[in-house]
Amino acid sequence: MRLLILGGTWFLGRHLVDRALARGWEVTTFNRGRSGSDAPGAVAVRGDRTAVGDVRRLAGHGPWDVVIDTSSTDLAPREVLLATSALRDQTARWVHISTVSVYAGWPHERLTEDSALLECPADADGTYGYTGEDGSPTVYGFQKAGGERAVSEALGARAVFLRPGVILGPGEYVGRLPWWLRRAARGGRFVAPRPAGRRIQPVDVRDVAEFALQQAAGDGGGSYNVAHPEGITFEDFVAVCLDTTGGAGKPVWVEPGVLAEQAVEQWTELPLWRTHAGVWSVDSRRAVSAGLRCRPVADTIRDTWAWLAADGRPVDHPRWAEHGIAPEKEAKILASL
Repeated sequence: MRLLILGGTWFLGRHLVDRALARGWEVTTFNRGRSGSDAPGAVAVRGDRTAVGDVRRLAGHGPWDVVIDTSSTDLAPREVLLATSALRDQTARWVHISTVSVYAGWPHERLTEDSALLECPADADGTYGYTGEDGSPTVYGFQKAGGERAVSEALGARAVFLRPGVILGPGEYVGRLPWWLRRAARGGRFVAPRPAGRRIQPVDVRDVAEFALQQAAGDGGGSYNVAHPEGITFEDFVAVCLDTTGGAGKPVWVEPGVLAEQAVEQWTELPLWRTHAGVWSVDSRRAVSAGLRCRPVADTIRDTWAWLAADGRPVDHPRWAEHGIAPEKEAKILASL
């Protein structure tokens, strides 16, 4: 199996490379060489996927059996279209890592793969779309929907779309789980969002990688929601963080209304917390039927702490600084209760 990974040096991309190599596949990666390190055994091609000449030069390294695109997160649809147009004749199959944000109903409604998508043309630039007053939909969602359209128009039935919600695990660069782990380890009273029994559906990066490779080796196209089918309650999530780190912290469960009064930013200041009804109501049964297997979230938490404790260093990314409530703000909220 000859595999091209667009990206391939950090988090999901690196897990994909390592697992593909372990299967005996021939792996080529394409990136600028600025984030993360190349995996020994992979053929690294340097280039900027927004530059026409670089993408055309990449096509000369083909053909491949499959392309997996992990690096379109910050790209406009027309830049995804550039890659699909240049590479569609050099691959038999395309696995595109997308997001649940492409759904028009996210995060308000329960989602299946048949839920309506946001509308965005395949040749849109980075200004297309808007962010609603309540934070949904988002420009990001429109852009990713346009990226899917760019893939679909070029590859048709040869394309597979994976739509994860939140991906956690060793190598995480966003900082959601690392923040909770470090806050638990620091000890003392800390804010936790009610309801404690609400289930969340983060999926382990290693399980996403395995499922993506299964789809790469398969046949036929389609779309799959990639979310943990069982999940974990927020109460258990926090408890495992405390147990794993040996922290002496004590969660103080705070009502959403109080957090709103204190202007706590959902999703970032308290990572993984969002009050919208559909944010953790993503139906992943189609993916499970197709082979998705998710380890317990508790294992993801423990393995991420082991990675951090072993001096795990995520790739520098601006989103890391967005996550976590400032100690002084947290203290103010606790004092007000």
